[in-house]
Amino acid sequence: MKIHEYQAKEILREYGVKTLEGVVCDNVDDAVAAAERLGFPCVVKAQIHAGGRGKGGGVKLAKNIDEAKAHANDILGMQLKTHQTGPEGQLVRKIFVEAGCAIARELYVGLVLDRETSQICVMASTEGGVEIEKVAEETPEKILKAWANPVTGLMPYQARELAFGLGLEGSQIREATKFFMGLYQSFVSTDASLAEINPLVVTEDDQVIALDAKFNFDDNAMFRQKRVGEMHDPDEEDPRELEAHQYDLSYIALDGNIGCMVNGAGLAMATMDIIKHVGGEPANFLDVGGSATKEKVTEAFKIILRDENVKAVFVNIFGGIAKCDVIAEGVTAAARDLGLTQPLVVRLAGTNVEKGKQILAESGLKIIPADDMLDGAQKVVAAASA
Repeated sequence: MKIHEYQAKEILREYGVKTLEGVVCDNVDDAVAAAERLGFPCVVKAQIHAGGRGKGGGVKLAKNIDEAKAHANDILGMQLKTHQTGPEGQLVRKIFVEAGCAIARELYVGLVLDRETSQICVMASTEGGVEIEKVAEETPEKILKAWANPVTGLMPYQARELAFGLGLEGSQIREATKFFMGLYQSFVSTDASLAEINPLVVTEDDQVIALDAKFNFDDNAMFRQKRVGEMHDPDEEDPRELEAHQYDLSYIALDGNIGCMVNGAGLAMATMDIIKHVGGEPANFLDVGGSATKEKVTEAFKIILRDENVKAVFVNIFGGIAKCDVIAEGVTAAARDLGLTQPLVVRLAGTNVEKGKQILAESGLKIIPADDMLDGAQKVVAAASA
């Protein structure tokens, strides 16, 4: 789950991490009033769940009231396009008007779970304000790392080493150490999966401040993170993904033309890979899970077919917990109920596979059977291109 910048900063402040004062607004009049109260210069920021807002025109400096009004008017309601939104962009419904500060340096700090070591990795870099992926690719030596033991957590000496590594001096060391420790506590206390401060700024009076903030959270922990869950903004989500979640389906929309319905995340990834391998483009990731029922399969089909770009559908099932005959019944029932017109390729393997194939063969529907994944991928790509 993702949250907005202004929400991330609310969390950070609770753990002693310094941020600038700001006001979230959904209309121009409130933005103008906020700018007047905060003083000038101030910054008007689009609030969407994507990075690269500045490059897309979603972050503007206002030096006076007229500029604040103009920026708020331009940004609110714009379809902001960044490298993370895709070509369609994201509608801006909220803006964050934030006080300005005198910036001396821009740095970077981020926290992520390192699955190889089962520890939280704290990354810091002198290259603030730019994409960390670009830094990792071009100048990886500029990324400092420290691993926090899950028993002891991030230790003060580790935070100080990071501060020294960033070239901080004097009182900046103390400020940065406090910042890193607070950021770590906010990460573990909220079951975050990613925390990123980019840029982390050092001001001319030696304060260390989070100028931007990004948090992602583990969806599986929301049962104990009620407050974080309440920060969820459904307007920022694809409606199909929200609907899928209601039926315990894992769905992510992509930009291809081949709908995919698979049981198991690993098999779903492999299915998309093999479609790409034979020259096709998957339209989605959809995992119906191990306990697929007729109802779930029907809803999965509805969500897939709501994408107008889908020209063919590939059902790839390995029957383990979910038996092939149950899947076949769901597939045929859904195809009938929905009046499916797109070509449908089905590959079944595993428990009750022969019974499942019989159900498909006797359904009277134009279902294209596949012997294996490669065969299915080739057939569905050909069908989508016909």
